[in-house]
Amino acid sequence: MVQQNIELFGTPQLRDEAFVVGQVAQVFFQSSANFYKVLLVKIKDKNFDWSESTITVTGNFADIKEETPYRFSGRLVKHPKYGQQFQADNYQTEIPSSKEGIVTYLSSSQFPGIGEKTAERIVQKLGNDAVSVLLQDPNKAKKLGLNEKQQKSLLDNLEADQGIEQIIIGLNSLGFSSNMAARIYSYFQEDTLNTIHDDPYQLSIHINGIGFYRADQIAEQLGFKPDDSGRLRGAIFHVLFEYSSSEGNTFVPGNILLQKVQQLLEEGRNVEIDPNKIADELIKLVDQRKLAVENNNFYLKKYFYGEWDIATQLARLMQEDSEQPLADEKQLTADLSQIETQMNIEYDLFQRDAITKALTSKVFLLTGGPGTGKTTIINAIVALYAYENDIDLEAKRLPILLAAPTGRAAKRMSEMTGLPASTIHRLLGINGHEEQLPEEVDELDGTLLIIDETSMVDTDLMKILLKSIPDAMQVIFVGDRHQLPSVGPGQVFADMLASDLLPKKELTKIYRQGEYSSIISLAHAVNQGELPVDFSQQQNDRSFIRCTAKQVPQVIAQVIEVALRKGNSKDDIQVLAPMYRGPAGIDSLNDLLQEIMNPHHTRQKEIEVRGHHLRIGDRVLQLVNDPEKNIYNGDIGKIVTIDIGDKGQKAGPDSVTISFEQNEVEVEKKDWNNLTLAYCLSIHKSQGGEFPIVILPMVPQFARMFARNLLYTAITRAKEKLILVGDLESFRRSISKVAQNRLTTLKQRLETELGDEKQVGANDDSTQLTQPAVQVERDGSQPKKTKQDGTLGKNTAEEFNQRQVLNESYTLTLQLIESQNIDPMIGMDGVRPIDFMSQK
Repeated sequence: MVQQNIELFGTPQLRDEAFVVGQVAQVFFQSSANFYKVLLVKIKDKNFDWSESTITVTGNFADIKEETPYRFSGRLVKHPKYGQQFQADNYQTEIPSSKEGIVTYLSSSQFPGIGEKTAERIVQKLGNDAVSVLLQDPNKAKKLGLNEKQQKSLLDNLEADQGIEQIIIGLNSLGFSSNMAARIYSYFQEDTLNTIHDDPYQLSIHINGIGFYRADQIAEQLGFKPDDSGRLRGAIFHVLFEYSSSEGNTFVPGNILLQKVQQLLEEGRNVEIDPNKIADELIKLVDQRKLAVENNNFYLKKYFYGEWDIATQLARLMQEDSEQPLADEKQLTADLSQIETQMNIEYDLFQRDAITKALTSKVFLLTGGPGTGKTTIINAIVALYAYENDIDLEAKRLPILLAAPTGRAAKRMSEMTGLPASTIHRLLGINGHEEQLPEEVDELDGTLLIIDETSMVDTDLMKILLKSIPDAMQVIFVGDRHQLPSVGPGQVFADMLASDLLPKKELTKIYRQGEYSSIISLAHAVNQGELPVDFSQQQNDRSFIRCTAKQVPQVIAQVIEVALRKGNSKDDIQVLAPMYRGPAGIDSLNDLLQEIMNPHHTRQKEIEVRGHHLRIGDRVLQLVNDPEKNIYNGDIGKIVTIDIGDKGQKAGPDSVTISFEQNEVEVEKKDWNNLTLAYCLSIHKSQGGEFPIVILPMVPQFARMFARNLLYTAITRAKEKLILVGDLESFRRSISKVAQNRLTTLKQRLETELGDEKQVGANDDSTQLTQPAVQVERDGSQPKKTKQDGTLGKNTAEEFNQRQVLNESYTLTLQLIESQNIDPMIGMDGVRPIDFMSQK
């Protein structure tokens, strides 16, 4: 089957390319993360000019056996450092064609139990193509007079020798990189080629980094029709994934989903697609419980159940524990005076109320903008809680846990409180190498948990965090509701606040630096949708430099040079920008700033990563979580050493050592793609951190990113100085554009779990979870184009109309029976299985 499948992918004919045949003398390098290897091959045959007896061969290979002959096809390339090499696009074991060669091959140590005489008998009965015969029809082995052990040894080792090898060849022929090939094989294992052959759209559904268009190209090569059910299914999941990952929504309205799927399918092959078939496929996916639908909104299952899990977990945590009652408010108020004396501070009535409410609530939400005293409140809560519970804050193990979404935010939290703080991932013991968060984690050990920068926490992470919190633990979520929402789907903190069902306090009075900080006053003005009249005027801590997009690099370079001449540290200066492309984009500015901050000089070691050079002394950003090394997405470090190795002796692996704020880490070459220059950061990546000097360009080329909360977030990263660069109109447009709320249903879930049951029950449609209710009509058989307003014409599936909400009379009819549309929750009056979930 493997052999048949590989032929479907059009493996390049070896005779049409350069080839080299030989034995692998040595494996110079093999990546632990993918199939990439560097081999030294002793040449037996070739079809190109090469004077030496050995050659270096690179490419994606399965388990290579030294001294085994292979045929590699590809081309000669000249590597800038290592000289001429043979870059293999494909390869295969070179099975001997002569009788003597096959006997030698089958009687080798690779086939235990098969001696020379047995091998001769096999060749005598099956001929010189014995290996191919056995691979195509393993039953032939039964007629060879072999015992059971010999048969197993022969077939298992032949298949092992060919199986994964053929998979890698197949993936190579499809043009997948070594990293992607490893990712695909890791998921589908030995079923890789069968899966791609049967339904290539499984690649776009299950493999991160492979989109619908890539899978569609493969499917077209394999002869899949434009309206094949697998293609329709792949397009549906692609649109749902896109709306989640790009827009941050947890669901897509049915009419938009149908429109976008039809558009994607028609643009991909330039043919009309009947929307009835899309509707039919949606119904199948819902009936098979591969998607969830409610009130005409379609969800990926993980986000549908994720929002429910968050709501039910919060409801669990809100229940008071009779064995461990909450602190008495009067006692807390009295003891707070002791804390004031101890900390030499005086809290006003508003602050006192926030502190006591936090410690008399099982779950508490604290929100406020810059300078409103969130840090002061957190410190007071920690001190008062320790005082009430006789906790020594100098002890090594504390029942008070502090955490934040990023390493930078956790470090800042630790500096603010003087207590250890960690990332949420590290707190939960989550391995950052996993693509998906685990379903379960160990229960946290402690009695009070404070999470900072909660607006950055997405649906997936909040769900797993809440599951880890024991019943007796108090939880305080802190954040700024006006900042950017999480990168991942959801707007969890905003929805928790909007529900009005959890104890909360919003801090509005400005304390830090008071009215003397023009940065803070600007942030609050932006938040109110106002551009201050003094925006373009020079302030003690803020300035505005008018320029065009093309002038931005030159202006920023001049600003930095002046700042450095005045004695400011390079490490204090941080440029932020909304987008990566263009002259004022992040990539261009990073290259420019590198030449200013860390110019290249003779003998300075550097490496190349994704087209950019990284040098010793460069400021870099970590792009993924790696808890084993205690580094996380968003951490900033500095390269201190580069070990490129002795290329005269070996071809790798190389490594760099980076000094992060919390530790020094060696990063191997396979992980270099997780690093990028950090002289200029995206505003999203800057969240959770503060910098002494922030330079912020805003120009028309960033127009599609303009949003009030984006500008607000960038401004609030500046601690001491803020230099705004660009044109006034771009800042004005950014302030005037209010970002749309994401499409989520967490607020409704919280109302169901925590609100007045009678009041909520009247609008509770959660019993319709498997009833597609997309509002569509039909008046003929001819498909129509989608309208510009985002709705479909009267051309969609009858079955969608048949599957509308059931009649409230619950009358049993022949139509209901034939459509298999009888509600399993009939007569339950809003009671759901989720209501009977056991509470830990």
